[in-house]
Amino acid sequence: MLASVRFYRDTLGFEMVTTSKPYASDGRFHWGLLRLNGVELMLNTAYDEGDEPERPDPARVAAHGDTMLFFGCPDVDAAYEHLVQKGIKVRPPTVAWYGMKQLNLTDPDGYGICFQWPSS
Repeated sequence: MLASVRFYRDTLGFEMVTTSKPYASDGRFHWGLLRLNGVELMLNTAYDEGDEPERPDPARVAAHGDTMLFFGCPDVDAAYEHLVQKGIKVRPPTVAWYGMKQLNLTDPDGYGICFQWPSS
């Protein structure tokens, strides 16, 4: 959870709106609501308190690869530059065959993210 919050908040610029009650001294919590420019995103843990594995299960994380979150982004090139400045390794935007300029990356949990806007 904390890695995902850092990514969405500190890298992408989402604001943390609210969270469930922290259950550990390092600030871990089960769910959090983030917001950016009218978009709300809720993150939720996969495990209950005390059930977390020491390391993420590779098979479970691999299954995230078939999920993609699409965000409308009027300036895909600026989003690319922002991510590069934040140290994120990401390929430059491309234009899909159907005319959408797209910037693709993955979040810390392996979910795909696509910032897109119609190409001019």
